[in-house]
Amino acid sequence: MGEPGLLELVEEEVRSNSQDTGYTFQMSESLSSRETSFLINEESTPAKRFNLFLRRRLMFQKSKQSKDSIFFRDGIRQIDFVLSYVDDIKKDSDIKAERRKEFEQNLRKSGLELEIEDKRDSEDGRTYFVKIHAPWEVLATYAEVLGIKMPIKESDIPRTEHLPFNCMFAPVKLPETVKYPRPEYFTVQFNRRRQELFLIDDKATFFKSSSRNRIVYYILSRCPFGIEDGKIKFGIERLLNSNTYSSAYPLHDGQYWKPSEAPNPVNERHILHKNWARFSYFYKEQPLDLIRDYYGEKIAIYFVFLGFYTEMLFIAALVGLACFIYGLLSMGSNPSSVEICDPNVGGQMIMCPLCDQVCDYWRLNTTCWASKFSHLFDNESTVFFAIFMGIWVTLFLEFWKQRQARLGYEWDLVDFEEEQQQHQLRPEFEAMCKHRKMNAVTKEMEPHMPLFRHIPWYFLSGATVTLWMALVVTSMVAVIVYRLSVFAAFASFMESEASLQEVKRFFTPQLATSLTGSCLNFIVILILNFFYEKISAWITKMELPRTYQEYESSLTLKMFLFQFVNFYSSCFYVAFFKGKFVGYPGKYTYLFNVWRSEECDPGGCLVELTTQLTIIMIGKQIFTNIKEAIYPLVLNWWRRRKARTNSEKLYSRWEQDHDLQCFGQLGLFYEYLETVIQFGFVTLFVASFPLAPLFALINNIVEIRVDAWKLTTQYRRPVAAKAHSIGVWQDILAGMAVLSVATNAFIVAFTSDIIPRLVYYYAYSTNTTQPLSGYVNNSLSIFLTADFPNHTVPLDKRDFTTCRYRDYRNPPGDENKYLHNMQFWHVLAAKMTFIIIMEV
Repeated sequence: MGEPGLLELVEEEVRSNSQDTGYTFQMSESLSSRETSFLINEESTPAKRFNLFLRRRLMFQKSKQSKDSIFFRDGIRQIDFVLSYVDDIKKDSDIKAERRKEFEQNLRKSGLELEIEDKRDSEDGRTYFVKIHAPWEVLATYAEVLGIKMPIKESDIPRTEHLPFNCMFAPVKLPETVKYPRPEYFTVQFNRRRQELFLIDDKATFFKSSSRNRIVYYILSRCPFGIEDGKIKFGIERLLNSNTYSSAYPLHDGQYWKPSEAPNPVNERHILHKNWARFSYFYKEQPLDLIRDYYGEKIAIYFVFLGFYTEMLFIAALVGLACFIYGLLSMGSNPSSVEICDPNVGGQMIMCPLCDQVCDYWRLNTTCWASKFSHLFDNESTVFFAIFMGIWVTLFLEFWKQRQARLGYEWDLVDFEEEQQQHQLRPEFEAMCKHRKMNAVTKEMEPHMPLFRHIPWYFLSGATVTLWMALVVTSMVAVIVYRLSVFAAFASFMESEASLQEVKRFFTPQLATSLTGSCLNFIVILILNFFYEKISAWITKMELPRTYQEYESSLTLKMFLFQFVNFYSSCFYVAFFKGKFVGYPGKYTYLFNVWRSEECDPGGCLVELTTQLTIIMIGKQIFTNIKEAIYPLVLNWWRRRKARTNSEKLYSRWEQDHDLQCFGQLGLFYEYLETVIQFGFVTLFVASFPLAPLFALINNIVEIRVDAWKLTTQYRRPVAAKAHSIGVWQDILAGMAVLSVATNAFIVAFTSDIIPRLVYYYAYSTNTTQPLSGYVNNSLSIFLTADFPNHTVPLDKRDFTTCRYRDYRNPPGDENKYLHNMQFWHVLAAKMTFIIIMEV
C-alpha cells in the first residue's frame, strides 16, 4: 500500500491532466494489488506513457511492508507458501490455465486462503505469484492428521548439567538464547477438540513456521486439479513437472543480513546467518534446535551427524598427526634409509632395470629421498594407527547410535513413523500407470504397474551400472598404461639430461610418473562422475519407482556403487595389486603382452598409495567446496541481473526467494553421499596416510559453514520434513567400517614394509646391537645379468655381472635358482597371522 497521501496526490495530478488532454480515467482495484490503477479509455500514445509512469511510480513507492513482508496485504495473515507461474502462449496454455484454476479453487475449498500478485507487479513483468495462508482451523485439523506434537506444559527438568570443565569450552559455546531458542516442553500429539490442554498464547504463533509450511505442503501434495483420462489428477509435484506452476516454496523469514522489523516475527534466518553460516564462527557449536525449528528435523539431523562426525575426527586427527610427527622425527635415523643413502651400501648396490631396453641399471642410493619420505608413513606407528582406527570406527558408529537415540528423545521422535510423503505415489508413476489394483488394506483402487513392465528397465539399469563401472576399470587400466609408457620416457630423459642429475636425488622417474598418473586419474574420475550423475538419475526415473522412498533408495544404490568404484579403484590397485605380480628378471609378467607390470619402489608401494590418496581425497574436497559455493552464487547473480531493478533489496520477499536456487528433494542425498565417500577415504586406506583424518577434519569444518551459508543465503527455504535417523546411510557406513578393518590389515601386511622388517628383526638379524642393520641387503635378491632375455637387456651394455631386485628368491648358484626361498614363506606366514589377529 502506498504512503499516506500518495494516492490522493496522484489522483489529483491525473484529474488535472485529464482536463488538459480530454481523456477520462476510471479507478479500479485489481485482484492482484490494492494499489489504485488508472485505466485510460482512449489508448493514445501520451496516455500510455503516462499510465506506465504512474504504474512504475506506484510500484517503486511501495512501503517497506510490501517489499519485505511475509504477510498478505492486510499485514495480518502470514504467507505460508508461494506458487509461481508464467503465462505462456504455447498450445497447452489453456489446459494449464484450467488446471491452475481448478487447483486453486480446491485449495480454497480445503480452507486455505490465497492472494494473487499480478505479473504487472513482478520485477520481470511475466511471473504471477500465488500466496497461500493457512488459517487456524486448517492448521489445527492437519496438525492432528499429521500427529504433530505440541506443548502442554513447560518442562521442569534441567536442560544441562554444569560440569567442572564447562568453562574450558566457553569459547565454542553459543549464547543460550541462540542455542535454545524456545523453552523445553512436555508435548503430546495435537488434538483440536482438546485445545484447552495446550499452551496456546497466540494462535498466530502457536505453530512454528516449519510446521506451517509442512502442513501446507501436505495439502498441496494431495489437492486435485481435475479429471483426465477418467482418472483424478492431484498434487503440486505433478503440476510442477508439467510446468503448470514454475515453482512452489515456503518463504524465508526475511533478509539474512538484517533483523526483521515489526510487524514481522523474529527473523530466524538472520539469527542463523549471524551465528551459524559465517566462516568466522567455524570454531563455534551449531544451533541445532534453531536449525530444527527453521528447516525441520530431516535437514537438522544431517547437520547433527556432520557435526558429530567432525568432533570424532578431531580425536583421530590428533592421533594421526602424532604418528606423522613420529615419522618425521625418526626419518633421519631410520636404519633402512641410512643404508640406502650410504654410498658404501646403497651406492654399491646395482639394481636391475625397471623397464625393458630403454631403462638402464641404477644404484639404490638414487632413491635416498624416496626412502626417507616413505618412512614418514611407513614406520612402527603405522601398525598402531591401523589398530587405533579399527577401534575408532567401531566406537564412532556405536556413539552415533547413542547420539541418535538421545536426539530422538529430545526432538520427540521416539514414536515417529516415516514421513508420509515419502510413501506417496510419485506423479511420474501415476502418469505411466494404465492398470489399477485394489489395496488389500485400504480396499481402494490404486495405480499398479505389472512386473513385466519393470523388468526391461531393471535389466537396462543393471547393464548401465555394470557398463559404467567397467568404464571406470578401463580408464584405470588406461592410466596404468600411461604410467608404464611414460615411465620409460621419464627415465631416459632424466638420464640424458645432465642438468637434472641433482633433481634426480628427490624427484625420481617413479615419483614423476606417480604424480602425473594420480592427477590424470583424478581428472578422469571427475569427468566420469559428472556424466554418470545425469545418466543414473535418468535411468532411475525410467524405472518408475512407486514412491519417493523407492526412488531415493534406487538412486542411492546406483550412485554409491559407482562412486565407490570410481574413487577407490585406483587406490585398491596400488594397495593390493601393484608390484605383487611383477615376476622377476628374466621372467617378468606383461600387461597385454606389451607393457611390463609396474614395480614398487624398493621401500614399498605405500608411498605411492599415499600420493594417490592425497591427490584424490584433497582434490575432491577442494573441487566440491568450490563448486558448492560458486555454482549457486553465479546462478543467483544471473537471475538478479535479469530483474528490472537488479537488486534484491528492491523487490518483494516472494520474488527474492523465487530468484534463489531450489534445494530439491535430493539436496541432502548428495550431501550425505559426499560425506560417506570421504568417510571411506578416512577409514579404508588410513593406514597409508595418517593425515587423512586431519584433512577430513579441516574440510568438514569448512563444509558445515559452506552448507549453512548455502541454505541461508543462496537457496529457497526447503519444505520442512521429519526424520528420526540418517536412514540407509547408516547401513552403508557400517558396511564400510567392517571393510575398513580388512583393508587396513591388508595394507599393513602386503603394502607396508613393516612386517618384513619385523620378521628380519626377530628371525634373521645377526647384529645384536643394531638388529635392523643389513635389512636392505637381506630384502634384495640377486640376478645374473647373463640370464636376461635379449628383449629385456638394456641397450647400453654394462660390465655388471649381477643386479639386485626386491623379492625373496634363491640366488643364481642355487639348484632352485630364482624360486622363492624359505624367508618368503616366513614373511607370508607373518602377514597372514597379522591379518587374522587384526580381524579378530
